[in-house]
Amino acid sequence: MHAHSHYPDGRPAALKRMTATDQGVVLRHGDGPGGCDQDGARDVWVYVADGVYYMHYDGAGPHGWLACLARSTDLATWEKLGPVLTLGAPGDPDAKSASYGVTYCDGGDWHMFYLGTPNVSDPINRIPAFPYLTLKARGAGPAGPWTKQPGVVPFTIKPETYYSITTSPGMVIQSGDEYLQFFSATTTKTDSPYVQRTLGIARTTDLDGTWRIDPSPIAPIEEQIENASLYYEPANATWFLFTNHIGLDDNEYTDAIWVYWSQDLNCWHPADKAVVLDGANCSWSRRCIGLPSVVQADKRLAIFYDAPSGDSTSHMRRDVGLAWLDLPLTPP
Repeated sequence: MHAHSHYPDGRPAALKRMTATDQGVVLRHGDGPGGCDQDGARDVWVYVADGVYYMHYDGAGPHGWLACLARSTDLATWEKLGPVLTLGAPGDPDAKSASYGVTYCDGGDWHMFYLGTPNVSDPINRIPAFPYLTLKARGAGPAGPWTKQPGVVPFTIKPETYYSITTSPGMVIQSGDEYLQFFSATTTKTDSPYVQRTLGIARTTDLDGTWRIDPSPIAPIEEQIENASLYYEPANATWFLFTNHIGLDDNEYTDAIWVYWSQDLNCWHPADKAVVLDGANCSWSRRCIGLPSVVQADKRLAIFYDAPSGDSTSHMRRDVGLAWLDLPLTPP
């Protein structure tokens, strides 16, 4: 099924395509250590260090969703190592979920920005619920171990802004003397029954300090996008930002991976976007495609994502897939 060219509430559609080639499932849920992903594996972050690929993914386990670690040398075969974070104590901002672990190495120290929330759905599925908050941990290396830094609050939700409901983590890029984090933001508007989702930029010169959030998002809140993974193409000096689109038919669900492009990290145009992966080119999930994480592998760009397979749009029992784009990337 193609991502829609029109949505019932008028949310914008992506009419161009940059079609990825799907390889299929590379990590299945259910056999993680201690049952850590017994009910699902999703929300992937893939990074590389010293020739080894690491994957953080949200394992839906017996006590909640936690960031889990897997390791690979070929991107197709993954060794599961179990959770790298634990739930916080009652009353902590990550008391019910400590998940989606985005990493950044500043050349020496490893930093993780992860999603915490004190709210989840029923105790059967324990799906993280608003607010989504960005929390901080430090690692001894790319595989951890990770130590939470509860005294560090990178940024948080603020009433009457485009990030009034969520500020969840995203990719960190160094630009000049500051760091930019492309975080996910959610708010509401009076004429829509659906929350509005977009991406914003937070800035800092200290990865263990406070970040300053730009007053406007990089795209209108009506775009309905969340989670960011970026790739820089030196052949044409262009940034490509891969993100998850939330579609709508009988209900809302993630229906596609989109890509935006710009030659300026600070300036993005909503018209410059295309569909990368949806039901038309995914080999195993016809309706629902989860968030992307991209990493270069030789002359191709690997795109990791999660999906529930078939016609399902469920948050549960998802697996992790892999698709590819040839390099260099050019806007369609």
